[in-house]
Amino acid sequence: MIIEPRMRGFICLTAHPKGAEQNVKNQIEYVKSKGKIDGAKKVLVIGASTGFGLASRITSAFGSDAGTIGVFFEKPPSEGKTASPGWYNSAAFETEAHKAGLYAKSINGDAFSSEVKRETLDMIKADLGQVDLVIYSLASPVRTNPNTGITHRSVLKPIGNVYTNKTVDFHTGKVSEVSIEPSKEDDIENTVAVMGGEDWQMWIDALKAENLLADGAITVAYSYIGPSLTEPVYRKGTIGRAKDHLEATAFSITDSLKDINGKAYVSVNKALVTQASSAIPVIPLYISLLYKIMKEEGVHEGTIEQIQRLYQDRLYAGKEVPTDEKGRIRIDDWEMRDDIQEKVAALWEKATTENLSEIGDLEGYRKDFYNLFGFDVQDVNYESDTNEMVGIESLK
Repeated sequence: MIIEPRMRGFICLTAHPKGAEQNVKNQIEYVKSKGKIDGAKKVLVIGASTGFGLASRITSAFGSDAGTIGVFFEKPPSEGKTASPGWYNSAAFETEAHKAGLYAKSINGDAFSSEVKRETLDMIKADLGQVDLVIYSLASPVRTNPNTGITHRSVLKPIGNVYTNKTVDFHTGKVSEVSIEPSKEDDIENTVAVMGGEDWQMWIDALKAENLLADGAITVAYSYIGPSLTEPVYRKGTIGRAKDHLEATAFSITDSLKDINGKAYVSVNKALVTQASSAIPVIPLYISLLYKIMKEEGVHEGTIEQIQRLYQDRLYAGKEVPTDEKGRIRIDDWEMRDDIQEKVAALWEKATTENLSEIGDLEGYRKDFYNLFGFDVQDVNYESDTNEMVGIESLK
């Protein structure tokens, strides 16, 4: 079939297998071009199919020759209907990993569930024995707690007051004002239940209980802080409370891993175009202005560049991992440079529909968004017939 992007709001309903494959190959080539990293050899990535999780799996495999198990929840293809993009990403990753002689298996299911945890533990036990790195990179709006059976839904809202600021429809380039109503009674609690650290802790506890964590194992979860500009809707909103909980969980996990010399870290990453960030009002406008400045300064990074630098310069640099006063790894250091934030703030004040294409990088934002779904990728022929029925080797 000829596969084209079909949009509904901030979501693309289709994905292109050849574009996803090329995207994965490009990321692999980037990691290989940066040289070997003396990192973990047996890696579990929870949330492995897109974004930072996918980049972590690629960097582990092709930077450190690691065997990887990837857990994700993706929709497989059916005749005449494409899979979700993460399915095609994972299929391409496994193919390339196996070509390179690397162990790679995947589990497709709800990572919050006890059943998927059990399946993962059994696979590690049978195939790897233990893991020495666990990446936790889940991004889901809904979680059913396996212990209580209660389903929680996260919301993106400010706390206390209505938040009003500029935003942009990145499809049309229209800059407008948006107001977001404050959170209600259970919104904070539910958002923390979905996006906080409880499930991360449950994964680590389950792995440790069955002696599946190697001596000196580390685990890393991903977070974001961002500028004061987005604080009311992000870091000081409901999601911020969840991130606070995630970051606090790193300390309790570290305490629980002391007897195996293990450590938990939260890495604060740079603002990037993801399916989640595209749906957050204000963020697309901020990112398009940020991209413009960071590209001009020569310090722009995509997802794979971020994670490769995290591994090479922080996690596996052969010295103590540098952290901020709250124990977090700050790989958002280039984004948060004072000079860059000052320039973004100045552009924000004057951003309008008429001038955004000049003062911002809306085109770069759009390209990254379409790339998420395998579209607008260089060297892919989108006019040719494409087989949507692509399988993942270890799931066949």
